[in-house]
Amino acid sequence: MTSEKISTAAFRLKPGEDLRAGIEKIVRGKDIRAGWVATSSGSLTDYAIRFANQPGASTGSGHFEIVSLTGTVSVNGSHLHLSISDSTGRTIGGHLSPGCKIYTTAEIVLMYSDKYTFTREKDGSTPWEELQVRTND
Repeated sequence: MTSEKISTAAFRLKPGEDLRAGIEKIVRGKDIRAGWVATSSGSLTDYAIRFANQPGASTGSGHFEIVSLTGTVSVNGSHLHLSISDSTGRTIGGHLSPGCKIYTTAEIVLMYSDKYTFTREKDGSTPWEELQVRTND
């Protein structure tokens, strides 16, 4: 049995960058095979969020606070959820889609393990590609 090594990637995305693309760039650059969002904060000017059971993303522009970013990340596919609030505190959330543009900052901490490999595959339990966890021996 091998021991597990947990690593951390802490980074900031800057104004105008795409939130999802920025995360995916770090995941690819560090060859993360089994990771998760530990914490995040920031703001957006544009959002693209796919709400529950909808075929495509809903979009909007304005000024929004990132109040939650959670999910799993891997070079084999990520599953990320985002919640944002507007200037009145109205909050929406769903699947993070390409098109979320950073306003002032996005401060993100990812953690990842060398013990596992995450993949996304159809397994017959749903019509979608779902998380599969493999242990690296």
